[in-house]
Amino acid sequence: MTETDAAPRQAGPQGPPQIPLHMRRDRFDPVPELARLRADEGVRRVVTAFGTPAWLVTRHADVREVLGDASRFSVGAPRPFHQAAGLADLSPQERAQLRAGNLLGVDPPEHTRLRRMLTPEFTVRRMRRLEPRIVEIVDAHLDALAQAGPPADLVADFALPVPSLVICELLGVPYADRAQFQARTARQLDLSIPVPQRLELGRESRAYMAELVARAQAGPGEDMLGMLVREHGDDLTTDELIGIAGLLLVAGHETTSNMLGLGTLALLRHPDQLAVVRDHPDRVPPAVEELLRWLGIVHSGVPRTTTVDVELGGHAIPAGSLLVLALATANRDPELVPHPDRLDVTRDAGGHVAFGHGVHHCLGAPLARMEMRVAFPALLRRFPGLALAVPFEEVGFRAFHFVYGLHSLPVRW
Repeated sequence: MTETDAAPRQAGPQGPPQIPLHMRRDRFDPVPELARLRADEGVRRVVTAFGTPAWLVTRHADVREVLGDASRFSVGAPRPFHQAAGLADLSPQERAQLRAGNLLGVDPPEHTRLRRMLTPEFTVRRMRRLEPRIVEIVDAHLDALAQAGPPADLVADFALPVPSLVICELLGVPYADRAQFQARTARQLDLSIPVPQRLELGRESRAYMAELVARAQAGPGEDMLGMLVREHGDDLTTDELIGIAGLLLVAGHETTSNMLGLGTLALLRHPDQLAVVRDHPDRVPPAVEELLRWLGIVHSGVPRTTTVDVELGGHAIPAGSLLVLALATANRDPELVPHPDRLDVTRDAGGHVAFGHGVHHCLGAPLARMEMRVAFPALLRRFPGLALAVPFEEVGFRAFHFVYGLHSLPVRW
């Protein structure tokens, strides 16, 4: 399915919206126009999905420069698309609530204050202590797949429930609520859905998290939400607790689940690479990094706004300009790795920007890496005959979405 085939189903009076250039894919690959842009101009003026002008940044070095300098490239500054249909009608109170606790939408020093409270919970050492439980969760879902027998939808039956259960247990979110919040999150991140509808979904999500926060405040448990209430209850407002919990829940299941689904498909299409991941445990960590680089499931992350006049990639960009970062294209930059369009799980893919860079580098990266290092080889060893149950051309890629992935992955073994 090409990016044209994968155009969103949603249609309004003017028909379905056009997929922005930085989100356009041909299955696993960014479209060729993005590679040409990276090679020729590097930075180009574009129009966002909201109809506002922006600068699209495509080269790895330029993307890292933007991500690494929060003083010149702000995530918290007002952006032109805040006036888009639906967003302009938000009350000051709602705007403040949307911002509270959202690490992706604030700059230092506020970002530093919030992140400092969470960092101890996401260290590599802490994640290693979670590994036995992650192994149990993965094995239980593989047992269920084996018992049910083929065919199966690997997205619905494995890739989505495994990280969902992990983050639910970590945060203290009832796993029984997973179907509700997964469906709501998927629609919130679907950029083909009109802004007013996605804002309403956001209000529903916030109301749900407010209930969980109130419960934790009344009787904090041993989960992360309980820890935040016990140790930082005097430092965090209720709105900040709600915002932090909501962000962690969404980020904790949506990104990893799409990596597991899309990554498995990539390995099925590259049997030699699959064999490396299946048969050589010491090669799994670099394989995970290469899959992160090659797949680039987060198209752009949060747009930045220039706080001063800057020069980027030879282009003069004035203060107050909006920047959109083509992360997947930056990860395919020949300046990062040789033959970047080739999947090579044996290479050193360090330096990729799949988790971002700088102060906003993904807080949950150690957890995501741990889940993938456990899940990929366990799946491939349990089902050595794993194969697609439909022709590759029939696999549905989820194009117009904040996180790239698959609608489903029918498999047999």
